Amino acid sequence: MPSNRRRVIALLLSGSLTALVSQSALAADPYPNKPIRLVVPFAAGGTTDILGRAVAAELAKLPGWNVVVDNKPGAGGNIGADIVAKTAPDGYTLLMGTVGTHGINQSLYGKLPFDPIKDFTPITEVAAVPNVLVVNPAFAQQNKINSVKDLIGYARANPGKLNMASSGNGTSIHLAGELFKTQTKTYMVHFPYKGSGPALTDLAGGTMQVMFDNLPSSMALIKGGKLKALAVTSARPSPALPGVPTVAAAADLPSYEASSWFGLLAPAGTSPEIVHRIQHEVAKALGSPAVRERLQAQGAEPVGSTPEQFAAFIRAETAKWSKVVKDSGAKVD
Repeated sequence: MPSNRRRVIALLLSGSLTALVSQSALAADPYPNKPIRLVVPFAAGGTTDILGRAVAAELAKLPGWNVVVDNKPGAGGNIGADIVAKTAPDGYTLLMGTVGTHGINQSLYGKLPFDPIKDFTPITEVAAVPNVLVVNPAFAQQNKINSVKDLIGYARANPGKLNMASSGNGTSIHLAGELFKTQTKTYMVHFPYKGSGPALTDLAGGTMQVMFDNLPSSMALIKGGKLKALAVTSARPSPALPGVPTVAAAADLPSYEASSWFGLLAPAGTSPEIVHRIQHEVAKALGSPAVRERLQAQGAEPVGSTPEQFAAFIRAETAKWSKVVKDSGAKVD
């Protein structure tokens, strides 16, 4: 056999061997092969954290999956979102995004360090959540506040004397309060925190008097008598809080509605295979009766949408909240 021919055959065999080795390496090295970092852009104890840890715990039941929750609070969720936006799109850093980070902040802040649409790949909406108008029970008892109308009457008679806590500038919790102030022609002083957890601590302790919190993070405090629930901000009452009316009905504000949502996102450029793998596993977990019942008992409605559905939903929410921000006159403090 001529030497040139032998050399060509050797090269072909070498290429085939390299391809086989590469395929074998891929087969032996499936996703995920190391811990996944789930960035929660708010402090521990809030609904974003509760849902993030619920998702992490469900994925951890899968062989080889290890999801580590990393709380990065601040700037209405923008700090944590920016971290993920600037991370390698390899599927090992994800964001528990919110209506704030991906629906509100773009309109509320003058300039963001990231683009909520271009810098992320939507994976799935995890849950939809109503907000709940809660007050400090001692404050409510002292001032005979037993309804939304009682609160409005007090606020109008005492402008600037009510401290309204929120989980941060730009969150739906903040905007729910601003919209309420605009529609009721009242003034409450806004105090933004780095998440619902620390805000609720001060509300239960009496430093704050009012908050429009996500229902899951307030539920235990409401049931324990540490907070008094006056109304929910959704269009319909929440089955998780029987007997508690909507703000729209309780205050004769038919156009009032300000709910929240939470979902998983990856940095832009993450492979469709990885995105769909995560979505499939999360949606399967959210569809299980045990998980659904647990989240619904806390006031959250599991979703599990496709990446395409979630992307379309984010675009619609951005347009919706842009109008709310403009109409309410909300500004970053």
